[in-house]
Amino acid sequence: MTQVVKYLKTVQANTYTLYLKTQNFHWHVTGEQFFSVHKLLEAQYQDLGAAIDDIAERIVMLGDKALGTFEELLTYKTIAEAPEKIPATKAMLTNLMDDHYKVIECLKECTRIAQDHDDIVTDNLMADRLAFHEKAAWMLRATTHAK
Repeated sequence: MTQVVKYLKTVQANTYTLYLKTQNFHWHVTGEQFFSVHKLLEAQYQDLGAAIDDIAERIVMLGDKALGTFEELLTYKTIAEAPEKIPATKAMLTNLMDDHYKVIECLKECTRIAQDHDDIVTDNLMADRLAFHEKAAWMLRATTHAK
């Protein structure tokens, strides 16, 4: 397994974990901001779902096997799953925002490795994912600080 593939697998595992956590929080959000937060999280988990496929396909294109089991995801992920007890809405959003920042750091490392290996396609994929995660973190941060 190449270094690029190893980091792509971490990106895939983190994306899948964040997808599931975002969808879980989407189902359980409550409170004054219910509708807007519910819609925001839906848009975010839909993007994450599409990204899982793009990342997995890139791993396969590079000649390796994409992660396809929960056991494999657990091996590679670096972010925590959602807590069993669903937090209040503001805590949900803060938790997701923190995870987006963790994924951003993972994506930046994958970008560095892709560039070191002259892998322009992976580099471009990581740039696209960085743009999404930076915007998602910003939206979550703005929502948690809204009055």
